[in-house]
This record gives sequence, structure tokens and C-alpha cells, in this order.
Amino acid sequence: MGKGDKKTRRGKITIKSYGVSRPRFKKKNTAAAPVIEKPTVKAPEKEIKKPVAKKTTAKPKKKTKATETAKKKK
Repeated sequence: MGKGDKKTRRGKITIKSYGVSRPRFKKKNTAAAPVIEKPTVKAPEKEIKKPVAKKTTAKPKKKTKATETAKKKK
């Protein structure tokens, strides 16, 4: 077994052939095949509600009947 043997790796190298003992590694060819993009369907846009800004000035609370009657009983 040596350079003249067709079934060994060394023999395949000298004969410049490929097979089970010397598999071929395929090159990745990215430039040859153009990439085709699929058209994307957009979902209908929903209206985004903006958060309501709270007022910074606080108004005095109105007196209710329950608080007025409690103060009168004291």
C-alpha cells in the first residue's frame, strides 16, 4: 500500500482523485447565488395611546357630608 494504491488516502492524493477515503470539501459560494427577499406583509398599525400627564397642583378636597357631621358631633 502506497502511492499507487487507489483505495488509500495517499494513493488518492497522487492520482488526484476523490472517494470515501478522501472526501471532497465543498466551498461555500455566497457571492454566486443572489438572495431573494420575500415581501413582508405588515400588520395594521395600532394607535398608541400616550399616557396622560397628571397635574402637579393639588386642589383642596371638598368636604363631604360624612366629614362635616363627624366634626359637628365632637
